[in-house]
Amino acid sequence: MKIIDRYFIKQFLQTIAFGLLAFAIIFVVIDMMEKLDDFIDESVPNLIVFEYYIYFIPEILRLMTPVAVFLACLFTTGKMTNQNELTALRSAGVSLYRMMIPYLAAALIISIFSIYFGGYVVPLANKGKVNIEVNYMKKDIPPPGSNIFFQDSNNKIVTISYFDVLNQVANRISIQEFNKRNPVEMVSRIDAIKMKYDSLKNQWDAYNGTIRYFNGIKETINEFKTLTIKSLNFKPKDIKFKQEKAEEMSIPELKAFCKNQERTGNDPTRTLIEYYSRFSFPLSSFIVVFIGLPLSAAKRRGGLALQFGLSLLFTFFYLGFMKISEAFGKNGVLDPLLTAWFANIVFICFAIINLIRVRK
Repeated sequence: MKIIDRYFIKQFLQTIAFGLLAFAIIFVVIDMMEKLDDFIDESVPNLIVFEYYIYFIPEILRLMTPVAVFLACLFTTGKMTNQNELTALRSAGVSLYRMMIPYLAAALIISIFSIYFGGYVVPLANKGKVNIEVNYMKKDIPPPGSNIFFQDSNNKIVTISYFDVLNQVANRISIQEFNKRNPVEMVSRIDAIKMKYDSLKNQWDAYNGTIRYFNGIKETINEFKTLTIKSLNFKPKDIKFKQEKAEEMSIPELKAFCKNQERTGNDPTRTLIEYYSRFSFPLSSFIVVFIGLPLSAAKRRGGLALQFGLSLLFTFFYLGFMKISEAFGKNGVLDPLLTAWFANIVFICFAIINLIRVRK
């Protein structure tokens, strides 16, 4: 690695670190001002408040990393342009394409790390944040294991009032089965005090309940002490996915959840978009280098203020474009994979065209 490459990378990474620190402080202060009344009303201990914002910061870093990288491109290269350092390099025969190599290498490493960070660290932090909101801030969020409602198959709905994870026991359960040809016609319903999973036989056993059969206006009721149910498609380990939000799931958990939705007849489109976005969004940190460097390499009036304004404009435009494409994807207009990558594809095309037009 040449001295000039180390100089570029050092300036680039320092600016990124400063940008992320600034964004983290700004968002923490804003969020703290909004939640200050909640902390005071619920008498949340100072240590828990501090822990809450430790969990809060990873999500901010994930969202702001591409913005910080783009800002670093504009500020670092713009500063060198205004100080005529790039002019000296070009006079020495160093092209813009050659100058981009250290930036691209650093951005690629950041993108790869961001995939891991956003796919594993952030979901874990989000779980801790939600846990504090439930236990200390009395947010209207059901506690883990309670009020579980999901579709087990195309024609079967399961309701669990409370699931004991330690003993693998579902309490106050209801299983409703509908006619496959007429989804509004219920054909049977099982209500039981509890249901326990038998891991040796891979089946659920319901206790102390009733099973009802419906045939038009006719209803048959049978009581039971124990009832073996072999037609259920879920296991105790799957139940935790039923309550978790996508932002609380790691990459493997999201993939397993998508397969579970497909198996039970649910539409996995939204989850698939989130899954593919775990890879596409971090790589935007690499793509913005192709846009930021050519923009800042040309000497313009306005200095740093103009660079910052361009960064904000690009950020809002990119995020807005991404949200619009997500809306089309969730409505079924676009394929989930294309939805997740559409914004990156459009902007990389724009970046390549702009890079070809700029003077080397």
